[in-house]
Amino acid sequence: MATCTSTLCLVLLLTGCERFKAKVADQYVYVTAKQTFLRDRVAAVSNRTGTVENGQRLKVLEHGRRFIRVETDKNETGWIDEKTVATQQTYEAFALLEQEHAKDPVVASAVVRDEVYLHLTPGRATERFYRLAEGDKLSLIKRATLVKGGGPNPNAKPAPAKNLKQLAIPGAITGMKQQSLPTPAPATPAVSAAADPPPSMEDWWLVRDAHGHAGWMLSRLMEVDVPDSIARYSEGQRIVGAYILNKVFDPEAPQDDKNIPEFVTVLSPYKSGLTYDFDQLRVFIWNEKKHRYETAFREKNVEGYLPIEIKTLQDLGARAPNSATPLPGFTYKVLPANAAPVVPDPVSGAIVPGPTITKTYRLEGNILHHLLPPGETLPDEAHPEPIQDKKDKKAKRR
Repeated sequence: MATCTSTLCLVLLLTGCERFKAKVADQYVYVTAKQTFLRDRVAAVSNRTGTVENGQRLKVLEHGRRFIRVETDKNETGWIDEKTVATQQTYEAFALLEQEHAKDPVVASAVVRDEVYLHLTPGRATERFYRLAEGDKLSLIKRATLVKGGGPNPNAKPAPAKNLKQLAIPGAITGMKQQSLPTPAPATPAVSAAADPPPSMEDWWLVRDAHGHAGWMLSRLMEVDVPDSIARYSEGQRIVGAYILNKVFDPEAPQDDKNIPEFVTVLSPYKSGLTYDFDQLRVFIWNEKKHRYETAFREKNVEGYLPIEIKTLQDLGARAPNSATPLPGFTYKVLPANAAPVVPDPVSGAIVPGPTITKTYRLEGNILHHLLPPGETLPDEAHPEPIQDKKDKKAKRR
């Protein structure tokens, strides 16, 4: 009887321990591949048990050497290569990035040129997750520029050279005195650090897709969304942004929509690593008599920064009869002449200028007026160094 009682107490004790034992939390991974398959076993010959797509959440059931066994929301189970999934930590990092920049202003819109991944930070070797398809619409938030493929900071000071006399070569025989390296001859001016070519740079954009997902992607894999009627006037420059300033009605316009938009556009050279967003601004208006676009305003040779703000404005100088009437206008920022050189952050690639000059223009009919309070003058502006075309360099070498 005593033995039965002891056995019963032991069973009850073990049952109680199991009841209060902490439950292991479920582990999840997320598909990074565009599309892949689940397989019933890890072998050269296997059967497909399910199909999963980019962004899909999978519950981890078992870990293998290079594969993990997972379960989908549809109760499909199978093995998947761990290289085609992201961890919960990566997923949460992208969710945090999306949350932090959900309300950031959009500086331009673009279209994806080819299938591409969104990265957590600028750089080809950084964590990636969401995959965008060709033709997807993007909202551009901010730009960063880094050395192509990683590498050292081109603006960093070189480390002090070690004394070569301290680098001794061990003797071939025990007890033999160590020999010092010979002191090298001083470098000639022809082999100097200043003669080294600058490193190749890459531009990255923090973007938001149509689903609200945020991430960084290479700028060369996207195109700014610009109407064809305006793009043909780029004159060999890259259009960084195009913004509707106004609309005019032309019943004889060749377009189907007779409400014709007028644009503010900003342009830059086809070059990565620039410390400014644009160096040229143009305003295109619609000529209702000739039924075509014409340039109403152009400013060149500036160091300008996004965003361009479109708004209705009143004439601060009150020099026009209709100055009190709100009319379409825009503002933008340029670098002053006495500003310190802008240097991108070597780690994040962020481009943060110091104090800038805000310029404001208002469209009155077909004329742009510079709005400036009476008695106020703007300081001198900085001018970027001219970028020499590769064709010109070849011509000079000849």
